[in-house]
Amino acid sequence: MTPPRPRRPLTLRDVSEASGVSEMTVSRVLRNRGDVSAATREKVLTAAKTLGYVPNKIAGGLASQRVNLVAVVIPSLSNLVFPDVLGGISAELDDTGLQPVIGVTNYSPAREEMVLYDMLSWRPSGVILAGLEHSKASCAMLGNAGIPVVEIMDIDGEGIDTLVGISHIRAGREMAARIIAAGYRRIGFVGTHMPEDHRARKRLVGFEECLAEAGLHLEAREYYQGGSSLLKGRELTQRILTRAPDLDFLYFSNDMIGAGGLLHCLDKGYDISGQIGLAGFNGVDLLDGLPVRLTTTDARRVEIGRRAARIVAGKDITPPDRIVALQPTFIAGETIREIKP
Repeated sequence: MTPPRPRRPLTLRDVSEASGVSEMTVSRVLRNRGDVSAATREKVLTAAKTLGYVPNKIAGGLASQRVNLVAVVIPSLSNLVFPDVLGGISAELDDTGLQPVIGVTNYSPAREEMVLYDMLSWRPSGVILAGLEHSKASCAMLGNAGIPVVEIMDIDGEGIDTLVGISHIRAGREMAARIIAAGYRRIGFVGTHMPEDHRARKRLVGFEECLAEAGLHLEAREYYQGGSSLLKGRELTQRILTRAPDLDFLYFSNDMIGAGGLLHCLDKGYDISGQIGLAGFNGVDLLDGLPVRLTTTDARRVEIGRRAARIVAGKDITPPDRIVALQPTFIAGETIREIKP
């Protein structure tokens, strides 16, 4: 069940009551001022973190106690996925008087805590952040912010307030079903081994579930850490096909390494879609410049950004279940055999 929206943001009094010290002492600790013992300081900081309290940097400055900013928290600026999301958010907020402010976490829960702490201290009008997996401290801050919180890109899990995105488990299952229907049987996977890339992990879970239901399993896997690149895709594809030369399909966790894999196969003279099929995920514009169009899944990035912004701006009514589920769209490309009728 989605927890009810908080009635009010936390105050110094809440931290004072939780820590057992005066509001003045709490204020001195949180502003890092005054002569306060180490034990008292630790008690106050622990209570504040447990509650999810964030200081109000505009206290007394505005009657509304809100600024016209929307905090947008994403894991990466180098990933080709997120500029489209940001474009959708910016376009939808353009006529609202609200301005998006971007924070980047680099897929680190600890950094996400710091980014949220700083952003929430300015009392934004809403928060849009990628993913559903956050630290306890981040969840506490978001749950007690008293503003719209929209978690985007994923709907496979519990949300703090409202979710906007696709089911990555479903996306993985649907790609596996297409591959099986096209007649491929010896399937390999190439993808990220980053523990915090939860959406890639969920796609692989759905993918393997569908394979298992058809009596199949992944014949080989190749994982990498760090950022995605065409060169990384080339290297990983060469590695997995050297180990398992009889594979007839490769599923990549994203389009960037999938495009690299496609370029490797073209260079080596593979019969694309016949001898080996390939598929990625995201449907990024990069694929338009390839000599052969890579099969992929459109993750609905621009629409996700737009729908999230509309909820924060009050343009859309939040669904009763607080989930806006968009459907991942299969894009056949030229790297998978046509399914025979």
